[in-house]
Amino acid sequence: MNHDSYPDTYIRDILDGVKTIALVGASANTVRPSYFVLKYLLSKGYEVIPINPGQAGKEILGQTVHASLADVPVAIDMVDIFRNSEAAGAVVEEALRLPTLPKVIWMQLSVRNDAAARLAEDKGLKVVMDRCPKIEYGRLSGEIGWTGVNSRNLSAKRPVLKSGFQHRGLATSKSPQD
Repeated sequence: MNHDSYPDTYIRDILDGVKTIALVGASANTVRPSYFVLKYLLSKGYEVIPINPGQAGKEILGQTVHASLADVPVAIDMVDIFRNSEAAGAVVEEALRLPTLPKVIWMQLSVRNDAAARLAEDKGLKVVMDRCPKIEYGRLSGEIGWTGVNSRNLSAKRPVLKSGFQHRGLATSKSPQD
């Protein structure tokens, strides 16, 4: 996989195919990006499990926080990493020790660890680096365009969503960028 550029179909297939997301580095601080992403993904119907050893046993947005991936009592489809690039390696190694492997390792904006990506891909996992699932979801669903971003025009009208936008609002049809 070329991690410098992802086809829209690759990202769309991931976001359509996962249900349970472990968000490593989740914060209870309402101004932190991980809080925004947690809130957004919950609003889109994903089950999001916050991972933060300093907050373990507490709740963020009504979700019980776990200290580690190993403490999560359900199978995880995607691990979303809100840690620095160096720490991402240890997170991936922990994910690969889980009894049921996740389908996806997702590293947030500015997080890239090629060695960790190779480890995950060698085990059959999909990997995304230096991207945000909240931004990608908004871009692929047309929500970002509704506010005028990336559309070249502003409108108070909601966009006509692409065909296939039933499940979590993501298109299953191909777009020109695929």
